[in-house]
Amino acid sequence: MLYTIPILIVCLLALIIKQFFELNSVLNAALTCISVVVYESVFCMGFGVIPNIICAEIFPTSVRGICISLTSLTYWGCTLIITLVFPTLLQLLGLPGVFGLFVVGCIISWIFVYLKVPETKGMPLEVIIEFFAIGAKPGTDPAAIGIK
Repeated sequence: MLYTIPILIVCLLALIIKQFFELNSVLNAALTCISVVVYESVFCMGFGVIPNIICAEIFPTSVRGICISLTSLTYWGCTLIITLVFPTLLQLLGLPGVFGLFVVGCIISWIFVYLKVPETKGMPLEVIIEFFAIGAKPGTDPAAIGIK
């Protein structure tokens, strides 16, 4: 995610900056299309897979069904909220303002990922469980309460 978020920012900035220049319609359409396609593709490689990663790497098999339901609900709920709020934001802030707001969100999320999200790539599930159990309350060990 540390590598994909800056690409999202560049795509959004391209959509903002092109609003301030007089471009012919073909160049405008090409720049918009390329920015949106790259943004969507990179989003699917970065933020888009977070629910699947959470379900596959962090939660034990016994609760994965509930986890999939909750992460899907959260993912689609946030998508619905953005879809419903976008026209209002567009009317209030204009296109550069809305995309600027998204850039600010991307910058905040990059800082959060850099400071708070641990790297779990290539780690065995047992190590990940121990890593996230640090600081857990006593008596909440999954093995101790019968979750396997």
